[in-house]
Amino acid sequence: MKKRFIQYIIFLGLSTSLSSCSNLLDLDPEGTLTEQSTFTNYNNFISYAWQFYGTFPGYNVSIPDSEVNSDLFATAQANSTSDWIWQRMVVPSTSADYKDPFIQIRSINILLDNIDQASQLSESEKKHIRSIGYFFKAYQYMDLLNKFGSAIWVEHTIDDGDKEILYGTPSDRDEIAAHILEMLSYAGENIKENGDGPNTINRKVVLALTARFGLREGTWRKYRQLKDAEKYLRLSALAAEKILVNNIPLINNYDLLFNSESLANVNEVFLYKQYELNQITHGLASRARNSAGRWDLTKKAVDMYLMKDGQTRWTSTAFDGDQSAYDEFRNRDTRLYYTIPPPYRVKMGKTNLLWEYTDNPNDREYIDLMSTLSDDKHKTLPWMNWEGLILKEEPHYVDFTNGQPYSVSYTGYRFYKFSNKINRIQNVDINDAPIFRLGEILVSYAEAKYELDEISQQIIDQTINKLRARGGVAPLQLTAIPQDPTRDQSVNAILWEIRRERAVELMGEGFRFDDLRRWRKWIMQ
Repeated sequence: MKKRFIQYIIFLGLSTSLSSCSNLLDLDPEGTLTEQSTFTNYNNFISYAWQFYGTFPGYNVSIPDSEVNSDLFATAQANSTSDWIWQRMVVPSTSADYKDPFIQIRSINILLDNIDQASQLSESEKKHIRSIGYFFKAYQYMDLLNKFGSAIWVEHTIDDGDKEILYGTPSDRDEIAAHILEMLSYAGENIKENGDGPNTINRKVVLALTARFGLREGTWRKYRQLKDAEKYLRLSALAAEKILVNNIPLINNYDLLFNSESLANVNEVFLYKQYELNQITHGLASRARNSAGRWDLTKKAVDMYLMKDGQTRWTSTAFDGDQSAYDEFRNRDTRLYYTIPPPYRVKMGKTNLLWEYTDNPNDREYIDLMSTLSDDKHKTLPWMNWEGLILKEEPHYVDFTNGQPYSVSYTGYRFYKFSNKINRIQNVDINDAPIFRLGEILVSYAEAKYELDEISQQIIDQTINKLRARGGVAPLQLTAIPQDPTRDQSVNAILWEIRRERAVELMGEGFRFDDLRRWRKWIMQ
């Protein structure tokens, strides 16, 4: 009897213990975020949405790397060529380019699916949060549409059991584009004018993405004789007009758009990726000051930069020839000097940290010029590596380094647009990266209006000529367009100049490869 009683007590205790453990296992650890605890009030929704901003690459090497697939960039490394240009690309069985956007879309859908149930949100707050979700969802689907032409549309959060969606047929281009248009239109109407404070998604940022999408989709369709090209071009133009009506001034120094410690007070930058010492830094600026920065511009790219008189290098009397770098760089658009180091030569001082002028006055021409265009934190010459070692001369060829194996070039046109001397510690760079800026809107608006057959001198003055003025270049007059012997004869001379301005203004910012594709010119290049 006693034995059975003991067995009963043990069994009862074990059962109670198991029951208690079961209840405990059903509980979430204290402080754990769940959908129920996260999506309650406005601040929680906004805090959850901060993760979406990580989708912007900022100063990631993937941006200049992507330019190598176009006609204006080259990699300054032996046997390093573009798989696209050399037609070595194969269709992979899996791709991060397809998978990663859907990881983001799932997180975005979680936010969107919880908005209506949040009783603490006002209707205007719900619309604003939904607009943020739609903006980032449109951004991801734009990327998918650009790279693949179609994608599976995922309306709500799904799990492993939703096989009809997971393994379904991708939606075609028309459907995905329509979804993107719908989301951006909603966001443009319902987002808070100033977002959630400085450097957040606001109405201007939504309009900037809308202008980008409309131009990309409209020209893709136009040059492939697909329907609705005009609809998307009109979308782009109208979005740009809503930004341009604000008459936002351009800053005088083009270089400071890319090499400022803070873009907080630069009105022409609508959204930027902020970098802070000891918090988040990058290494792209250092690449032009060490042996890892191996991006060059091509001769074709340099020839696209106009002379200060607004003429091409083939038509201007101010062009002194290209037999020497000194002659080639003289009297050019100042954006060239902020993109490629101008030529110079110096003598070394008592140590490699010191330098002196040579006896040839030509060697200091651009040293003197850059002292008027820049300062010691940015792009004064002579150039130096991350340790402060002086680079003896530019161009600095990889096959003739003068014992200095850093900051080398194959073509002689080394890319250093995003480089500066703000923080002289290797790979600890803190210059902010613009994400959406006025320069893109100006060239996009001019292009959209041309494609809509609505271009005029007034629009050129409102767009192209503002950017030229910052570069010290004479304005474009539609009645007196200079002859360019390199112009593709299938492209109208006005459109050629608009595309030239786009290439120069956005050089190295990750647009050119996609531009050639949407114009259906990539294969011809």
